[in-house]
Amino acid sequence: MHKHLRFSNCRYWELSAPIVGVLLTLSFAPYDYSYTAILALAFLFASWQNISSARALLRGFLFGLGVFASGVSWVYFSIHDMGSASAIEAITLTSAFVVFWAFFPALAGYISVQLALTSAIPVRLLIMSGVWVLVEFIRGSLLLNGFPWLLCGYSQLDTPLAGYVPLIGVYGVGFLLALTAAGIVASFYSKKYRVLGMMSILLIWSLGGYLQTIKWTHIIGEPIHVALVQGNIAQDQKWRSENKAQTLQLYKNMTEQHWDSEVIVWPETAIPAFLSQVNELFLMPLSDEAKRHHSDLIISVPDKNEAENKRYNAVITLGSQQGMYRKRHLLPFGEYLPWQPVSGFVLNKINIKLGEFTAGASEQPLLKAGGYSFITSICYEDAFADVYRQGLADAAYLVNVTNDAWFGHSIEPYQHMQIARMRALETGRYMLRATNTGLTGIISPDGKISAQAPLFQTTVLTGEIVPMAGLTPFARLGDNMVIYTLAFLLVITISISYFVDKKKPTITET
Repeated sequence: MHKHLRFSNCRYWELSAPIVGVLLTLSFAPYDYSYTAILALAFLFASWQNISSARALLRGFLFGLGVFASGVSWVYFSIHDMGSASAIEAITLTSAFVVFWAFFPALAGYISVQLALTSAIPVRLLIMSGVWVLVEFIRGSLLLNGFPWLLCGYSQLDTPLAGYVPLIGVYGVGFLLALTAAGIVASFYSKKYRVLGMMSILLIWSLGGYLQTIKWTHIIGEPIHVALVQGNIAQDQKWRSENKAQTLQLYKNMTEQHWDSEVIVWPETAIPAFLSQVNELFLMPLSDEAKRHHSDLIISVPDKNEAENKRYNAVITLGSQQGMYRKRHLLPFGEYLPWQPVSGFVLNKINIKLGEFTAGASEQPLLKAGGYSFITSICYEDAFADVYRQGLADAAYLVNVTNDAWFGHSIEPYQHMQIARMRALETGRYMLRATNTGLTGIISPDGKISAQAPLFQTTVLTGEIVPMAGLTPFARLGDNMVIYTLAFLLVITISISYFVDKKKPTITET
């Protein structure tokens, strides 16, 4: 044990932690080195062995700095390039953003060591795997309206672990990924646990490969011809009043070239005006034309309730069916400001003006296009699985409209597309994803991209989808069931380990 203590307390763990954090980022799109996520978590769990909880907190924080500095630094583009903040202001805010989220891996380390009351390595590692995912869930679902970016499970969409997605979703897959890393650590830590660790990994990954052969949903109709319009309007030009007529004409012209499509989708806030300003003279004539060509339009346009002075980020359908969906899950610091009045005061000081939207009702009727109802999400909403589960039994496909022009030529559009792929796989539905500058794409029920438009090109992506029915196990149970089960197993494991090994090992740091 003395040898392990000296190894665990080596200062190289702290020096290496940020670098290994970058390895986790490399497992996500656009790099897609999926297996580096295993190495990153294995390093992290190994670094938490035989040390104090304070030391584990430090190593988790340094690891988190590496992850988020390399993985979400694209917020700099939205603050500096689009928000007109100075370079110093943008760097300061981006750094604060990175530091804040880096505290979550730190929290996972601290809690893991506090709860790991046993000297049995497999049990300690099991606890760390569970805590890691529970902290991811807190970050992704509960705090600040949720920031479910760079969740480990997303990195496994192209590995055998993807077979588990329709059953247990992104958090469940993240737990199995963490268990894989734990098995590797256990194998290297002691020969006694080597066979147990390797057999566990083999079982998890083999079963995942088998599950990929199962179809959880089924086709209910003929193929639907679709067209996704990518206008490629520069963000700094989009809302200029002198460009409005030109923008509307662009989308109208691109749409008229594809009246042979049954469903045509425009990206988020494609129309740079409120619905009431363009409805009578522009949208209604367009709707009539869509009816004549037996097409349906799915268009995103901001809506304003003049009586209540409330603004909504909305999607409407035109053609044979008319309806409206108002965005429910707003983007913190983008569409509303949490931590008021502090956040508003800071942003006003540096002259960053953000949208002030109102969330739509929690329950809204499904929109319909192409003869079938579909689930609608706007931008950031596709990061939340529950948005797609509500009403899914009556929906034949999914639609996401977004605008990633805010983040320039960064890795964010690729990460966002990866998240959308997870939602398609979780629900067993096709997804139509229309974006302003990319990545516009059609995602199949197995989470694969069947067609994709290039970034920063004005184009229309055409293709086919088929309407689907049936519910995957995950669509029935959702994230909460996975998290409740994991929390229950964690409590049982900790309780048993406490009674089996009541005395916590003494930690001596050098």
